[in-house]
Amino acid sequence: MSQERKDAAVAYWKANLRLLISLLVVWFVVSFGFGILLVEPLNAIPLGGYKLGFWFAQQGSIFTFIVLIFVYTARMNQLDRKFDVHEE
Repeated sequence: MSQERKDAAVAYWKANLRLLISLLVVWFVVSFGFGILLVEPLNAIPLGGYKLGFWFAQQGSIFTFIVLIFVYTARMNQLDRKFDVHEE
């Protein structure tokens, strides 16, 4: 494997980890932060008849996770094309 190819592989892996960590941080903030730590202040805001803190604890983290799956898929496809490791 040439040095240029090794450098590209390292750059690809770093970009992959950066994306993964950022998405996990978003999920952590929504599920733990909004659903547990900030539940009392968020409960002052109604959302469709429910308290917002309760909604984040019960539904918000799940919806966020589903959205993050699609974001991860789209961003990884972009990274794969950028580093020319995509599947045909």
